[in-house]
Amino acid sequence: MSNLKSREIRLKSRPASRPAGMPHEGNFELVQNEVAPPGPGEVLVRNIWMSVDPYMRGRMTDTPSYIAPFKLGETLEAEAIGRIIKSNTPELQPGDFVGSMLGFRELFSAPPSALEKIEPAEGVPIQAYLGPLGRAGLTAYVGLIKIGEMKPGETVFVSGAAGAVGSIACQIAKIHGCTVIGSAGSERKCAWLTEVGGIDRAINYKTVQDLTKAVRQAAPDGIDVYFENVGGAHLIAALANMNVKGRLAICGMISRYNGVTSDTPVPNIIMVLRKSLKMQGFLVGESWDLLPQFRTQMVAWARAGKMRWTETVVEGLENAPGAFLGLFSGENLGKMLVKIGPDDA
Repeated sequence: MSNLKSREIRLKSRPASRPAGMPHEGNFELVQNEVAPPGPGEVLVRNIWMSVDPYMRGRMTDTPSYIAPFKLGETLEAEAIGRIIKSNTPELQPGDFVGSMLGFRELFSAPPSALEKIEPAEGVPIQAYLGPLGRAGLTAYVGLIKIGEMKPGETVFVSGAAGAVGSIACQIAKIHGCTVIGSAGSERKCAWLTEVGGIDRAINYKTVQDLTKAVRQAAPDGIDVYFENVGGAHLIAALANMNVKGRLAICGMISRYNGVTSDTPVPNIIMVLRKSLKMQGFLVGESWDLLPQFRTQMVAWARAGKMRWTETVVEGLENAPGAFLGLFSGENLGKMLVKIGPDDA
C-alpha cells in the first residue's frame, strides 16, 4: 500500500502566526500531506466528524497551561470520530468507529492505544459522541453534580446556555428537579432553550441593559448553583445574585479567551467571602472515569424524551477554521461540528 494523500489544517509557521486578540482565517493554512500506510499493529483511519471548541484558543498561544500549545507548522489537534479503513491488528476491524484527538486532518495511521473504539447506542448518531455523549456532555454532568453539588429544588443559572456544554447542563438540571435560568445571545437561542430544552427562563444578554438586574428578575429567590461558561459580566451578575453557601462551577470564560491582557475585573468578588460561596474551576479530564456511566444515563434520558440536543454542522475540512472562529461570534446553536467525510466505510 503506497502513501496516501491527506489534507490537514495547520497554524502558519511562515510567517509565525500565533494570534494576539481574535484569531482570523489568515492564521491557518490548508496543506496536503502524505500519510504512510499503517505499520504492524496499527490502523488507518479516515476522519468523518470533527469538533471545534473554545479551549483551542488557549492552545494557539505559547503560554503555560493545562494542555500544551499547538505547534506552528504542524497539524492541529481536535477531537474527531473516524472509521477504520485498513487494520493490522485484531483489536480493530475495518468499518469500526473510533474516537481520537487527531482531528484537523482527513487520514492518519495510529496504534489502538491512541484511539477509543465507539459502538454507538441504537438510534444515536455517531457524531453525538463528540457532543452530548462525549466531552461536552460529561463536562456539564461533572460540573453540576460533582462540582456544583446540585440538589433537587434548587435554582441553577447557566451562562452560554445554548452552547454544546450549556444546553446539556440546563437539561440535566431540569431532570434533577431544579429551576433553571439560562443566558444566550439571540432570541432564536433563547426560544430553543425554553421550547425544546424546557428551561424555566432564558435571558438574551445582548438585549438587556443590566444583566445583574435581569438575572435577579429571572431568579427572584436567588441562585444556588452557577455553571460558568462566559465570565465577565455574567460572573458579576451571578455573584450578585448567589444565595448564601451557593456553588459556582467554573467551566470556561469564553468572553476573555481573545483578550490581549489577562485581567478580568470582577468588582464584587468579595461576595465569595460574604456569602460563604464555593467557587471551583474544573477540567473534565479529571473525571474521565465517569464517562461510561454518564453515557448509559444520557442514552436512557434521551430514550425517555428527557434529553434533547442540537448541532451546527459546517461541511468540509477546509472550513474548519471558520467553524472555530464562529464559536466566538455565537454562530453555533448546540455543538459546533465539522463534517470531514461520508459516514460509510
